[in-house]
Amino acid sequence: MGRGKGGKSRTQRKHFQENRENVWKSKRPKSDSYSDPIPISNPYETQNPAFDHYYKDQRIVSSEEWDAFVQVLRTPLPAAFRINSTSRFCVDIRSQLENDFMHSLQAEVAEGDNTEAIVPLPWYPENLAWHSNFSRKQLRKNQTLGRFHEFLKLENEIGNITRQEAVSMAPPLFLDVHSNHFVLDMCAAPGSKTFQLLEILHQTTKVGSLPDGMVIANDLDIQRCNLLIHQTKRMCTANLIVTNHEAQHFPGCLLNRNCDKMEPNRQDQLLFDRVLCDVPCSGDGTLRKAPDLWRKWNTGTGNGLHNLQVLIAMRGVSLLKVGGRMIYSTCSMNPIENEAVVAEVLRRCAGSIELVDVSSQLPQLIRRPGLKRWKVCDKGKWLVSCKDVPKSHRGVVLPSMFPNGGSYQDVVDSLGDDIITDDVNRNSEDDVQAAENPVMHEFIEEDSDFPLERCMRLVPHDQNTGAFFIAVLQKISPLPAIQIKPRKEVGKPVDTANPGNEDVQELQINPLESIPEEISEANINDNEPNAADLKVSSVAWEEVDFKEAQDPCKVENITKNTPGKRKLQFQGKWRGIDPVFFFKDEVIINSIKAFYGIDEQFPVSGHLVTRNNDTSHVKRIYYISKAVKDVLEMNFSVGQQLKITSVGLKIFERQSSCEGRSAPCAFRITSEGLPLILPHISKQILSASVIDFKHLLQYRAVKFADFVDAEFGERATNLMPGCCVVVLGEGNRAATGPPQVDESTIAIGCWKGRGSLTVMVGALECQELLERLLMRLDTVTEKDSSMHEDKPSDDKGDEANGKNEDEVEVTGC
Repeated sequence: MGRGKGGKSRTQRKHFQENRENVWKSKRPKSDSYSDPIPISNPYETQNPAFDHYYKDQRIVSSEEWDAFVQVLRTPLPAAFRINSTSRFCVDIRSQLENDFMHSLQAEVAEGDNTEAIVPLPWYPENLAWHSNFSRKQLRKNQTLGRFHEFLKLENEIGNITRQEAVSMAPPLFLDVHSNHFVLDMCAAPGSKTFQLLEILHQTTKVGSLPDGMVIANDLDIQRCNLLIHQTKRMCTANLIVTNHEAQHFPGCLLNRNCDKMEPNRQDQLLFDRVLCDVPCSGDGTLRKAPDLWRKWNTGTGNGLHNLQVLIAMRGVSLLKVGGRMIYSTCSMNPIENEAVVAEVLRRCAGSIELVDVSSQLPQLIRRPGLKRWKVCDKGKWLVSCKDVPKSHRGVVLPSMFPNGGSYQDVVDSLGDDIITDDVNRNSEDDVQAAENPVMHEFIEEDSDFPLERCMRLVPHDQNTGAFFIAVLQKISPLPAIQIKPRKEVGKPVDTANPGNEDVQELQINPLESIPEEISEANINDNEPNAADLKVSSVAWEEVDFKEAQDPCKVENITKNTPGKRKLQFQGKWRGIDPVFFFKDEVIINSIKAFYGIDEQFPVSGHLVTRNNDTSHVKRIYYISKAVKDVLEMNFSVGQQLKITSVGLKIFERQSSCEGRSAPCAFRITSEGLPLILPHISKQILSASVIDFKHLLQYRAVKFADFVDAEFGERATNLMPGCCVVVLGEGNRAATGPPQVDESTIAIGCWKGRGSLTVMVGALECQELLERLLMRLDTVTEKDSSMHEDKPSDDKGDEANGKNEDEVEVTGC
C-alpha cells in the first residue's frame, strides 16, 4: 500500500522531497565516523578550495569579478519554465502571466527590493520563457504564491509549459532547426531540449498535418529513456523516435552496398541535418540547483570525461550531413570538457568542420567568448603543455586536453634522441621522481590555433542563471581520408632502409581510446577499400565496431505456447525492448476508417505501427510521420540496428470492456492522437454548447436527457455505440452543421453508451479545460447560467471502457 514505482512509501518520498527542498538550511548530523578533507557544517557546504584554486587559475572570469561570481554560485537557482509554443493555449498562458501573475505576485516581494517576482527571459523569443525569484518553499506556503504554484504544476503535467533551467534553453535556439530537418539528440534525457526541438519542428505546421522532419532522441540509460519518453509524451508528436544506445556508437544504419532491395536514389545511410551533442559532463554549472556537488567536485572528473566527450562529438559530426549544423554543449565550466574537446574535433576533422560565429544571434543573452589558453591540472599539479606530462601519466593526461593538442610521438620527436634515451633507460626510481616533479623542462603556456573565441560560456552572475558552454559547428565538406600511420614505440629503432616492413599489428585501433584520425566519408560509395592507402570510412569503421558490440540476438521474433498460460511473445533483437511492427491488418484498418469517416487526405497505410505482431492481441496502435516511416524502413533493411524504446504517437487503443468489445469499432481515438486526426473525421463527432461541454468536464458522465441543449442530447443518442468526439462550440446552442476545426479548436473524446456520454480524458486535462472555459462562460447570459447550473442525475450511466471515474486512463495531451 502506498508504494510507487520506486519502491518507496509515500511518507518516505515526502520526507525525501522535504529534505531536498531544504538543503540550503539543513544541518549535518554529528558523526564521529564522518571524515572529509574540508571541514563543513552541513551536507551541502557551498565552498571548495580546490574549486576556487582551479577556476581562478583558468581565468574563467576576471579576478575583479571573482567574488560576485562565487557569491551567485552559492545561492539557489531561480525556477525557470518555458511555454510550449505549439500549445493551443500558448497565447492565453502568456497573457495570464503578463496580465495576472506579474502584478499579483509583485505584492509578495519585500519592500525596498527591486527584484521582479516573475519576469520573461529577455533573450528568449516572444516572451515564451520565464523565471521566478521565489523559492519552492515560498510557493508552497504563501496563499497567493500557492495559486501560481498550482498553475505551474498543472500546466507542466498537461504539457503547456516545461520546467527547464534557463541556460539549458539556449542550445536548441542556436541549432537553427527547420520543419523539414532530421535531428539527432545524442544524449537526450531528461528530455527538455528534445521537447524544445519538437516544438520548433512543429511550429509552422497546420492543424491536422505533420512536419516533414523528425527527431531521434537517444540516451544510454534505459531508466533515463523512460523519463525521456514521459517528458516528450506531453508533446503528442508522431515525429519522434526514442532510442537506447551509447552515443559514441550510435548506429548510422549503413546499408549493404550490394543489397538487391535498394531503390533508385535511396539514401544508403542515416544522416542528420542537425545534431545536438549535449554530452555527459562534470556538471559544475549546476552547482546552484545541486549544491551537493560542492563537496564532490575535483579536477579528476572532468579529465576522466574528456575522451568520452571527444568520442561522442566525433560520432556526431560523422552522422552530420554536409552543410548541417551541430551544437556541442555541456553544463560544465571546465575548459578540458569544453574548449579542449572542440579543438580536438576541429583538429581531427582537418578543415571539414568549422566553428560558427553566432555572436550576433540572441544579442540579449550575455555570453563570454571561449578560451584560447588553459592548463591541465593532474593530481594537484599544473601542466601547461603535453611536454610537461611524465611518461607514467600519459595514459591519463591526453595531448588533446592541451590547447595545441598533438601526440606524445610529436613530443618525443620535438625533444630529440636524448630525451628518448632518457625515457627508455630511466629506472623506476627516476619514474617516481618524474611523477613527483613532472616539469623536467620549462615550457610556456600554449594558445590554441583555432578560433575558440567563437564558442560561448554562460556564467551565473551575468543573468542570474546556471552555467553552460555552447559551441556551434558546421560541416562544410566530407570528413577527410587520412592514411593510417603505424604506431612507433618510444625508443624503438625504425628500419629506415625498409620503411614498409613495420609490423602490421601496429595498425590496431582501440575505439575506446580514440576515434581514429583516418576518418573518411569520401570513399563511402567505393566498392572496395584502397588497400595501398589503408583508408577507411568513419561511418563504416564505427558500424563494424557497433555490430560486434551489440548484435547478439536474432532479428526474428519467436513465439512459444506455455501450457495453462496465454501465448507469450518473446523479445525481438533487443533484449528487454519490444520490437516494432508495421500494422497491416486491412480488416481492422478499414473498420476504423469507416467508423470515424476518416478522409483520404489522412494517410493511414504504412503509417501505423505496433509493438506486438499478433493483431488479435494488439492493444495500441501508433501513428508515425513519413519521415519516421522512412527511418523505420531503413532500420528494417539493415537488420534493426536502432534499438527503439518508443516510436510515434498513440492514436488508437482497443477497448477491453464487454461493451467495448461489442461496439462496431473495437478501437477508440486516444487523447494524444485526437488533435492530429480531428480535422479528418466526419462521423462520430458532435459540437456542444459551452454549458453542456462544461457539464461533461465537471461530471465526467451525463445522461442524454440531462443536456441543456435537448437537440444535442438527441444527436448524441443517434450516434453509433462506442467512441465519439465532442467539439466545443460557441454560445448556449450547439452548431448543427459539421464542426469547423482550426488551431484553437477544443475537443474531447467520449464514450457513447446506452444512456449517457462519458468523458474519456484524464482528470488533469478536464481541470485545465474547465479553467480555460471560464472566459468563454462570461459570454453566456446570467439567466441561462442560473437556469441550468443544477447538477445532472447522479447516475453516471455507462462507464468508459468498463471503468469508474477514477480508473479512466489519464492521457492528457
